[in-house]
This record gives sequence, C-alpha cells and structure tokens, in this order.
Amino acid sequence: MQKETPPSLRHPKYWLTWLWTGVLRLLVRLPYRWQLKIGQAIGWALYHLARDRRHVTEVNLRLCFPEWTEEAHTQSVKEVFRHNGIGLLEAAMAWWAPANLFKQRYLLKGREHLEAALQQERGVILLGAHFSTLDLGGLLFSFEYPVDAMYRRNNNPVLEKVITQGRSRFFGQAIERSDIRSVIRNLKKNHIIWYAPDQDFGLHQSVMAPFFGVPAASITATTRMAKLNGSPILMLAQHRLNDGTYELELFPVLEDFPSGDEVADATRINAEIEKAIRKDPLQYMWMHRRFKSHPKGKNFLYQRTPSN
Repeated sequence: MQKETPPSLRHPKYWLTWLWTGVLRLLVRLPYRWQLKIGQAIGWALYHLARDRRHVTEVNLRLCFPEWTEEAHTQSVKEVFRHNGIGLLEAAMAWWAPANLFKQRYLLKGREHLEAALQQERGVILLGAHFSTLDLGGLLFSFEYPVDAMYRRNNNPVLEKVITQGRSRFFGQAIERSDIRSVIRNLKKNHIIWYAPDQDFGLHQSVMAPFFGVPAASITATTRMAKLNGSPILMLAQHRLNDGTYELELFPVLEDFPSGDEVADATRINAEIEKAIRKDPLQYMWMHRRFKSHPKGKNFLYQRTPSN
C-alpha cells in the first residue's frame, strides 16, 4: 500500500509536475510502437523549445566529435533529442508498464565478465552512464541479476518521489551518492551496485581527466570505493536497437584498479564510458554540462557567442 502524499507535495507549484507524470502514466497503456512515436514527437518539441539544452548538446558534440561535418553535427543534435524523447517514455515504461512486455525484448552480452567478478565475493561496482535508455536498461538488467543503485537526489520532491517509487521495481536499494558507508556495506554482502560517474559535480573531490579528449571534472569516488573493499569494476553499456529490442553489454573487469594515481584511474573510467557511448553516440544524454568546470571559469565552454 502506497504512503499518503504529504500535504507539502500537493502545493500548487507541483501541480504541473503531477499532471505531467499522470500523462506519462496514461501513455504507458498504449502499444509500444505508439509510445516510441510519441517519444519522438516529445523529442522534436524539446529540440525547438529547450534552447539552452540544445545549445549545451551542440557544444558537447562539437567538443567530442570534431571530425564530424557541419551537416552531421546539425542532424546529430536532432537525433539526440529524438532518442531522449523516446527515453522519457521508456523510463515511464520501466516504472509502470507490465514487466513481462520486455522479457523477450533484450539480449545480455558479456555475462561471463560479471560472473567472474561475483566469484571474488567482494561485490561489484557496475559502471553505468546516462544513456537515454537508463531506466529501462535497469529494468532489463534486473531480470538477470539483483542490483542496487547510487543516485543523486532530485531537487523537485515530487519527481524524487515518483522516480524513487518507479525505480523500486528493479533496484534493490537506492543509495544516495554521498552515502559511501551504505555502498561499502552492500559491497561486502557481494551486491552489484550500479554507479554512473559521468557527470560534472565540480572540482571538489574530482580531478581533471580526458573525456573524448577534452579535460573534464571526473569524480574520484570510484577509486575510493574500489580501494576500500577491493571490489572489481566493469562497465555496462545499453542501447536500443532499430528493431525495437535492446542490447545490454558487460565489458571485461578493469585490471590493476585502482592504480594509486587518481588521474590515471579517472582516465581509465572515462575511457570505459567513452567506449560504451561510441557504440551509438546519439543515445547518450548530451544535454548535461559535462564540461562545466573549466580553468577559465564555470561554464566557460558553454558561453554563447554573438552568432549563437
């Protein structure tokens, strides 16, 4: 039985959020193909309306893929929004749709890497990244293995409630990213903990390490967690395929990690994430300011020029 919604969450300032989540909950009743088309339409609308996010996406793609032509960059930005619009519907499916709809829709590759890691009985740090299929990938992975997850609390308490309840379907325990004690406790129980260190949380407890060849603030918590319990680390990539199925791929365990050099460790972690993104770059959430921290000032690389 669900807990009653606190009066503070019924405040009028949250009504739009409640309305939006209610609409999503209704949309997951539609056929899967219809939801994909609606997701594409949402992505198209966001591309035209969310100008700041579009600008961030444009900057990120130009920094990370300088070899692309101007035409390819323009089309790729549109594709990123299309994929992330679909991802919004996929998240809703992961939270509310019948799970059996997806049990025949995915393939898990590289299972042997995870099995070998679990045999060490030190828990497993499962590296993730902010792909557009993030939540649905979590549901699909949970069909195979129980998994806990580290997360950052949402500033909107209504979204925090909705997302946490939705993810409780497939994550055993949601651990706030600053709660390292709970992480270590669960690793000692040989749990798998999904963890995405691919965002810029500032230079506090971070080092500058290359991400697609661009210096990026990269958190060092991965090194600390691995050092405290000796837990093996491996990457999980996840992507939507053209036929409407999904591919999850586990990469080999990182050997000789941690190395004792935080910059070298962060560089290796970024390289694993980069390798996973390159499987289909446009399914990544390029809307976030991955290169926010900069020697010349916060958001220096995202400053607009008169031409844009």
